[in-house]
Amino acid sequence: MISTLLPGLLLLLNGTSPAPKAAVAPPRYTFTKLAWSDEFNYAGLPDSTKWTYDVGGSGWGNKEEQYYTKKRRENARVEGGHLIIEARKEALVAGNGYTSARLVSRGKGGSQLYGRFEIRAKLPGGRGTWPAIWMLPDKNPYGNKGWPDNGEIDIMEHVGYDPNVVHATTHCKAYYFRINTQKTGITKLPDAISAFHTYSVEWTPETITAQVDGQIYFAHRNEGTGWETWPWDQPFHLLLNIAVGGEWGGQKGIDEAAFPQQMVVDYVRFYQMKKE
Repeated sequence: MISTLLPGLLLLLNGTSPAPKAAVAPPRYTFTKLAWSDEFNYAGLPDSTKWTYDVGGSGWGNKEEQYYTKKRRENARVEGGHLIIEARKEALVAGNGYTSARLVSRGKGGSQLYGRFEIRAKLPGGRGTWPAIWMLPDKNPYGNKGWPDNGEIDIMEHVGYDPNVVHATTHCKAYYFRINTQKTGITKLPDAISAFHTYSVEWTPETITAQVDGQIYFAHRNEGTGWETWPWDQPFHLLLNIAVGGEWGGQKGIDEAAFPQQMVVDYVRFYQMKKE
């Protein structure tokens, strides 16, 4: 005991104390170099060199009621400088009472590891609508080789029965909605369904932060405990869609008279991350 206390006692007697450890400053990043974008300055179907489609009407894991179509202008088109995704009340396919579109930026430069992902959009309204601007991994190397183990980043979600309230969320093995542990931020915009707002995520090795019009309202920090809590170390791609009904969007039913409904997108921009 004496031998372990002696050095400290000598320091006190000499009027000195051990030097504190130097604080390590967190890394700083900038996001100024544009890596990929679609400004929608053309007309017709979405640019096939930038967008593909998820197609089908199986419920998409959430008991959703829409059928996602491919290359159908009624559901996805570019006009007037904007991308329009439109959900419609129509039984194009047996078993699905609505149609919509789910666009995917995977491949062709539309995937990226880290960076700023910025989308300016005006959201649909109406009870039963569930628009989303979100991200999934290109590959699934972890755990169950699928969701949620390999991660999801929700840049923006909105449900029509709770108008003008937007959500940003991350899902992974340790934190996801089925076990009610997901990391979520919520903010209210008085005109989300009548005006354009800029929804963005800045994703670094240490944090994922979400913003609306440049104001941060959500942050998820890397705990450094492995892929179960942080699978976000691989390229992700962007998805844009309007779901109809489902376990969340349909909690208070669907107002059939509200359709058609549109999500109008002004631009999509990916910026590279640079460490200062």
